[in-house]
Amino acid sequence: MSVLLGITDYVVISLMLATSASVGIFFRFTGGRQKTTAEFLMAGKNMSVLPVAFSLMATYLSAIGVLGVPSETYLYGTQLSMWMVGVVIGGIIACYGFLPVFYNMDVTTAYEYLEKRFGKTTRTVTSFLFTLQMILYMAVVLYAPSLALNAVTGISTWTSVVSLAVVCTFYCSLGGLKAVLWTDVFQAFLMFFSVIAVVVKGVIDSGGISEAYNIAEEGGRIIFFDTTIDLTARYTLWNSIMSGVFFSLNTFGTNQAQIQRMLSVGDLKKAKKALLYSLPLIVIFNVFSFLDGVVIYSNYHDCDPMLDENTKLKSPDQLMPYAII
Repeated sequence: MSVLLGITDYVVISLMLATSASVGIFFRFTGGRQKTTAEFLMAGKNMSVLPVAFSLMATYLSAIGVLGVPSETYLYGTQLSMWMVGVVIGGIIACYGFLPVFYNMDVTTAYEYLEKRFGKTTRTVTSFLFTLQMILYMAVVLYAPSLALNAVTGISTWTSVVSLAVVCTFYCSLGGLKAVLWTDVFQAFLMFFSVIAVVVKGVIDSGGISEAYNIAEEGGRIIFFDTTIDLTARYTLWNSIMSGVFFSLNTFGTNQAQIQRMLSVGDLKKAKKALLYSLPLIVIFNVFSFLDGVVIYSNYHDCDPMLDENTKLKSPDQLMPYAII
């Protein structure tokens, strides 16, 4: 594909990375200056509710979701969107079932609870498994979007991977959890802006909201209540909702990355607010992500870029960046 990034695009990307890095520098030399473990790992346990809520949302989602949800909608329709019902259900269960346990036992990690409840061996094994999981997860989170961008922009895959890894390591190491939280807020706004912009531009190019909807409906992409009982079906109402429930329970109830954020506010009442506030943010973001898939389909339903050799697209995950540029 001949369309590549221009100078303005590279300036925007550089500013985004520089802003993230500068947040780490700022918190390294202000406030508690990351001199204590509590300051570095728990942000001094004095964070406000809203920044933590946005951080929970940004951490819940990832580049995989930003790229994957529109492509899944483009290919298979909107049935998966019902997983948001499960996300809310699972989040509420975690809020009132899991979160009070961590606060009442005054632990820093979920694995401290496991040690107190089941012993040191259990803590060691689960800590190792979580670390392994996160290493694999971070590899995919870095590599998947870098691979997609490489195909549609010309940016080297390894340039993207290394640049993102260096910047993230830099601001995390310098500014601790507080830098991570505020960088998440900044990136959450960028994520919202991007998915909303794609919807607006896609609707305009499609000829309006009704036209985009009609094209998607005629193409069998508007599906919400497929109640088929079929274990081989890719998406149904039931497996979509249940996947949301279990994913939320895993993320909010056992994932240290999320638990650490919720513990940073200092008391249970604020932590519950942060978690509950994050749920509508997650839902709203996902609504626009699914709409991205709908408008991308409405624009390319009669000229599938996946089948066009000139686009050089090798994966559905490349559809979102392709549509943007």
